[in-house]
Amino acid sequence: MQRSIILASSSPYRRELLSRLDLDFEALSPEFIETIDPGIAPELQVKHLALGKARSLVKSCPDALIIGSDQVFCDASGRVLGKPGDMAGAQRQLERMAGKKHHFYTGLALVDSVTGRTQVTSVTSTVVLRDLSRTQIRHYLERERPFDCAGSFKVEGLGIALMEQVSGSDYTALIGLPLIALTSMLQQFGIDPLA
Repeated sequence: MQRSIILASSSPYRRELLSRLDLDFEALSPEFIETIDPGIAPELQVKHLALGKARSLVKSCPDALIIGSDQVFCDASGRVLGKPGDMAGAQRQLERMAGKKHHFYTGLALVDSVTGRTQVTSVTSTVVLRDLSRTQIRHYLERERPFDCAGSFKVEGLGIALMEQVSGSDYTALIGLPLIALTSMLQQFGIDPLA
């Protein structure tokens, strides 16, 4: 019998990604307060956030494999950028980012609520934005409205047109849930999407 799989996330992007593995799962909002500490390396930060999200549901999901994931986006200067929240914030972010290289760090955790067994990793993706005019940025933002996305773009949508280059080991990490790493983790817990 397959274990219950819980995605500790309220993100529609992560739900859509996990559905690609064709597994039965339930998405629940984590009971975890995310705080970013700029003094901690982004790779460690995202692991901590992902694990905190997954562990926050252990008591309410006593017989499940719980997946947590989180992202931190760092601009070319190494500054952590959050979700812009509105048009003005997104315009400012993209204007500062245009023509430069930036890094996304995506943390992934899988917790067995029965045994406490845990696996945690992070995946780094690099994006280089094109030189963009204020008008191009405004047109993009009016069309896609990525105000709930770190970095102010949706690479899975029109945001790809902002890119000059994208590199990394798993493009789904850039969207929010690294499916290559997750598939390996799930297999170690006895869940094979290809079985």
